[in-house]
Amino acid sequence: MSNAVPPFIVAIPARYGSTRLPAKPLREIGGVPMVVRVAQRALQAGASQVVVAVDDQRIADALVGQGVDICMTRSDHASGSDRLAECAVHYGWTDDSIVVNLQGDEPFAPATGIRAVAQALAGDDAPMATLATPIIDAEELFDPNVVKLVRGVNGRALYFSRAPLPWARDAFAVDRHALPSGSPFLRHIGIYAYRAGFLARYTRLSRTPLEQTESLEQLRVLEHGHAIAVRLTPEPFPPGIDTEADLDRAEQWLRTHH
Repeated sequence: MSNAVPPFIVAIPARYGSTRLPAKPLREIGGVPMVVRVAQRALQAGASQVVVAVDDQRIADALVGQGVDICMTRSDHASGSDRLAECAVHYGWTDDSIVVNLQGDEPFAPATGIRAVAQALAGDDAPMATLATPIIDAEELFDPNVVKLVRGVNGRALYFSRAPLPWARDAFAVDRHALPSGSPFLRHIGIYAYRAGFLARYTRLSRTPLEQTESLEQLRVLEHGHAIAVRLTPEPFPPGIDTEADLDRAEQWLRTHH
């Protein structure tokens, strides 16, 4: 398996309406709209095409002159992947094209991480790939907002959960405040790569019991018997932005990292 990064497309779903943060893609960080920062990250990663899938003209207007394609999509899509499936049809992407789904609220996603998820898919015949990072403290492992995953020796996901996984039976019987060394505790990072031909199939998959129980859409893929390749991220992804407090933190992050 070569280390060359294959050609890949980055698609960024950006919805205008967000319950917790109104007009979220247009909220500014360091004077630049969030969606513009995300698009710039995708361009820095070396994508052959960067598409922002928007549902509102105001987001499209903010992206003019940024060197990205703007795909106006229907406003009634249930998820970002449905939005991307519409883009795949619109642009006529070939079935084997690698499409990286970068969330519109990840303004600091590292370019190396975007390339790594494309590479993970290219190096595996799974229809989908994602990233993970080691968990280092117990608080993170036991936090239901942190999505954990376990993977097989072939590097493919076995399961994603909000529960602490894997359960270190002997160590946790004694102490749940420290993580035993040597156990493969992994946190999921929500960036995905798909083969374009799989996007349409994915959006047609029916919702599944585990997906609904855990409230994790990626479980739908596993429950229907499709594989997800998982690789470790080469560098950390700062947290995404969901709330006003996250925006404040992002401003601080920018000041300390530039």
